[in-house]
Order: sequence, then C-alpha cells, then structure tokens
Amino acid sequence: MRRSEKQFGQMEAELAKGPAAHGWDDQRWALSRVRTVIGRRFHLTCTIQGVRKLLVRNGWSCQVPARRALERDDGAVAGWAREVWPCEEDSRR
Repeated sequence: MRRSEKQFGQMEAELAKGPAAHGWDDQRWALSRVRTVIGRRFHLTCTIQGVRKLLVRNGWSCQVPARRALERDDGAVAGWAREVWPCEEDSRR
C-alpha cells in the first residue's frame, strides 16, 4: 500500500487522536487497529504486514512502555509465575 505524504499525514492525525477516539477502550495501538482505521478513513484494505511496512517506512517503530503500570502487583505476578504458569505449560504439551 503506497500512500502520499499528505495521506500519511492524515493517517498520523487520526492516530494522534488515540484509540479511544476510534472506539477502543484502552490506549494501545496495534497493527490490526491501525489497519481498521485505514479501512474506515481511506476505504482501503491491507494486510497486517502491509501496515507494519507502511509505518516503518515512515519512521514509526514498535514501542514498549517506559515504566511499569502503577497498578502492578509484583507479589501476584510472582505467585502466578510460580503456581499457574507451570500448569499452563504442561497442558499445552
């Protein structure tokens, strides 16, 4: 999918509004969500890989949070990793 600079600028403006403005509850952009916005705004269909290539070609990259969530409970995470995760691994085998 080739977009002009003007069209990519319009897409960036849509992304800058945030996922909530487009109907999602959280504030995370995923490739599938960007694809949906492209479909709604430009009436185009593209693959997930095409969306990734478009974003990378225009200087975007995958991001991860700079810090952990304030709500994170490290004790609960450790307990889950110790008790639940081993059972989940065994059930897949």
